[in-house]
Parts: sequence; structure tokens; C-alpha cells
Amino acid sequence: MRFPHIPRPRSLAGQLFGMQAVLIAVVVAGYALFTYVSDRSQAEDAAGRQATAVARSVADSPSVVAAIGTSDPTAHLETYSLRVQRDTQVDFVTIMNPQGIRWTHPDKNQIGKKFLGHIGPALKGDSFTETYTGTLGASVRAVTPIYNTGHTRIIGLVSAGIRVEAITQRVQDQVTALIGVAAGALALGAVGTYVINARLRRHTHNMNATELSHMHDYHQAALHAVREGLLMLDGQYRVALMNDGGRELLGVTGDVVGRSVADLGLPAPLTGALLSSEERVDEVHLTASRVLVVNTSPVSGGERRGTVVTLRDVTELQSLMGELDSERGFTQALRSQAHEAANRLHTVVSLIELGRAEEAVDFATAELELAQTLTDQVVSAVNEPVLAALLLGKTAQSNERGVELVVSEDSGLDDGLLPDSLSARDLVTILGNLIDNAVDAAQGSLRARVTVTARTEAEPDATGSSSGSALVLRVADTGTGVDPAHAEAVFQRGFSTKPAGPGGRGLGLALVRQAVNRHEGTLTVAEAEGGGAVFEVRLPLWGTETGSGEGAVGASSSPGAGSRGEGS
Repeated sequence: MRFPHIPRPRSLAGQLFGMQAVLIAVVVAGYALFTYVSDRSQAEDAAGRQATAVARSVADSPSVVAAIGTSDPTAHLETYSLRVQRDTQVDFVTIMNPQGIRWTHPDKNQIGKKFLGHIGPALKGDSFTETYTGTLGASVRAVTPIYNTGHTRIIGLVSAGIRVEAITQRVQDQVTALIGVAAGALALGAVGTYVINARLRRHTHNMNATELSHMHDYHQAALHAVREGLLMLDGQYRVALMNDGGRELLGVTGDVVGRSVADLGLPAPLTGALLSSEERVDEVHLTASRVLVVNTSPVSGGERRGTVVTLRDVTELQSLMGELDSERGFTQALRSQAHEAANRLHTVVSLIELGRAEEAVDFATAELELAQTLTDQVVSAVNEPVLAALLLGKTAQSNERGVELVVSEDSGLDDGLLPDSLSARDLVTILGNLIDNAVDAAQGSLRARVTVTARTEAEPDATGSSSGSALVLRVADTGTGVDPAHAEAVFQRGFSTKPAGPGGRGLGLALVRQAVNRHEGTLTVAEAEGGGAVFEVRLPLWGTETGSGEGAVGASSSPGAGSRGEGS
């Protein structure tokens, strides 16, 4: 991603190198100044000690004392002083009389002239050092008295010195060496910065720091704007990132970054999908209250780095699809009934044409009475509008599939009994999927039949006394039944004994359990009397009175053939 409207700043390598150069320059300058001042002071002290040692050695030499006693001290001392000056690496050795008149000097023209400097302390018998500008320039010099053989009288003075210029040169040589080392460190830092920057730019796809910052801002804004769930896992399946949509869809709270997917408390099938190393495409999974479409894509760059997971909420869509399937079934049933009605109408017309009007009236009246009786029987047992309409529609559907749908004699549910918290959509989801599953199971059996019971019953508490009422929906079929080993698995998404169709199998019973759990009810499966399976749902009706109804209702249809399928 590029941001062409933003002026491109200096590269990260240039900024790092500039920072290093400034840092090294400041360090070197500070250290050089400290070194110059410190080393100069130390060099001057060292020069003073060296000059003092040379001067004392000359003053203590017997040959010097003997030469001073001659008529021409210069003739005896000049060669000696030059040799000492050369051997001790000082800039001058000057021997003079107590009045300061030179007997020796590196410059012969200065011999016989007065010494430039202080000699007072030396005449009192003390050796001392000073920095003074003489004939050779500024120098650090030492002046020491020369005593006679008995050490009773000062017979001369000797001064040895080192020029300040030489001392400065020594300090400058050290500073130059320090600058050389700093230049080498700067060059090495430049090479290292270039190598690190090249590697960094490879990892950041050649984006500079400003571009990375803007990308992060866009990245954060996009994550919060997207309503779908986005989950990023690292190579150890720990949460690296989860946007707001993902938190809402998965129902997780708190700080989850760094936690393993297995520790998020998600349903086992969903956790297994997230922990899978294989790519998942449009898989449907259920949480406690949602139907999610999950897609996973491994992130690899030479090695497995993690997984990107997207989540879409299709709860409403799935519910609408269920309603659409019911409407489609109703349409097919109506089409079939229209076909049957046309056949009956042709029969009535033919009887009239044959002059048998009374038989035509009897035939038409019998068909109307049968249809009205079926409606009256269902409504008298289950007066709740949504369930009554659903049962009438499912009766027509099952009739088309050759299955007899019967409302049991002990059914009884009055209109207005169910609370507002129990939505019509959840009732359709629960009872509709149970009937569809039972019809699938009953098809092909010897007596293809599905029995539905809808009533309210007292709900006992822990002491056995009544604590309220519950809506009981029981659906039994004459199929092959449910293997006890699959009694729990049958409610999991994806479980089915039928071949998978284009839209997948094994979602119906999982949706039933989700809706039941949402209303804090129970869902069980057992073996029905005479074979087959019976599914029972109990939904607590908070704050309602217990009620029941009686009456046998038989909504019959002709038998046919089909196949078994749990959890369709």
C-alpha cells in the first residue's frame, strides 16, 4: 500500500545513519575535548617531572661540579649538556652561575647571556618547575641548585625544559588516533545500518516508517469498521488479533490476545475447525445463540506462521431459509392438492354430465367434510395459531411424501398460553425441524407414521412439588430409531445418516438444540414404543399456569416410501 499524497521522508537507513553519525560525532567531540584537556594537564605534569629528574641528575654529577670550578666552565659543560639533552629527550639543558649567566645553551649565541626565567627559589636551595616563555618559546622547565663538594654553598644552577609545543603535539597525536577510531566505528555502523535496513525493508515490503504508521492506522480503522468477525491466530493457535465483530459473534470478553483457541470456551466443533491446519471454506458452525459461516486460511511464508479466520453471522439468514423451505413445502403441497382438486372437479363434472347429480353432490360434500374435519381436529387439539398452521402445513407435506402425520390424543394447547419470550420463529424452528427429521425417518417404514404431541405439563422442582409449567413438544416416528451410541452426537452439527446433499446435512437438530438451550429447555431422544425414535422438547413457561387438553386428533395421509435421516 502506498500513500502518494504524503511526501516521502528520508529512508529509515538514512535516518539511522544520520542518528549514528551525530551520536558518534558528539561522543568523539566530547571525549576529544576531555582527552585534550586531561592529557595536556597530565603531559605538562609528566614533562615537569621529567625536566626535574634531568636537572637534578645534572646538578648531582661530580663532573659538573668539577667543571664549574675551572676557569672556563663552558668549554667543559657545553658538550656534556648537549649529550644529556639528546639522551633524555628534553629540549634544553642550561647550566648557569648563581647570577643567572648561562654557561651552556642549545643556541651558542645565548651563552653568556642572562637566563630568562625565575631563579629565586633555586638560590634558596629549592627545586621548582614553571611554564615560561624563553628564547626557545613557551616551555615547562625545572630549575635546581648545584652545590659544591661539601654541599655547603650553591655554586651554580641548572635548568632543563620541554617546549609546550612538543607537549601539544603529543596530545594532538592521541586526539588524531581517537578520531581515526571514531571514523572506523562510523564506517562500521554505516555498513551495519545498511545491512539491517535492507533486511528490515524486505520484511516491511519496502515501506518506510511513515507508510507503516499510516498502514497501521488504516488497519485499525478497517478492523473496527468491518462488521464480520476477524480472528488471527499465530503458529501455536494463540489469538494474535480479534476485532469487535469477532468478539461479538464468538461471545468472548476481556483480553484474549495470547490465549489459546482451546481456552476460549467455544463449542467443540468450532474449536476443532479453528485448530485445524487445513483450509476451511464456508463451514457452518453453531454457538450458543448464533449460526456462523467460518472460513480459515493458513498464513505461510516458507513456514506456517498462523491462520486467518473470518466469521459471518447467518443466524437470521438460516432462520429465513428454514421458513423458505417450509413455504416451498407448502407450495408443493398446494400444487399437489390443486392437482387432486382438479381430478375431483372433473369427477364431479363427469357425474353431472352422466345425469348423476346426487352422486356428484355426495362426492363433493365428502371431500369438503374430510378437509374441514382435518382442520377442525388439528385446531381443537392445538389452538395456538403458529403451531396449528405449522401442523396443517406439515400434514400436507408429509401426505405428499407418503407419511401419515398424527396429532396425539393427549395434545392440548390453547391460544394465548405461550409467553411473549417464546417467539414464533423459535417454535417453527423447533417443531418444524423435528417433524422434518421424523418424516425423513418414517419414509420407507412398514407403517410410515409420525405422531406429534403438543401440550403443557407441570414442572416439578427438587422436592417434587410443582414449580410452574412447561411446554412439551414430542415427535415420534416409525423409522429405524437412533443408536444409543449416537444419542448425543445426533444433536451436533454435521451428524446425519443420510448422504450429504448440495447444501450439507446435519444442521436441523443442531438448530433445534440451539433454540432449546436459548430458552433454558431440555432436548432428549429415546426409543419409541413399537420402534422408531421419539424426540422430546421441554421449554419452561415462566409465570404461567399449568394446563392441558384432551381429545384425539388423527391427521392421516396415505403411506409411501422414503429414507431415514437424523439432524437434517
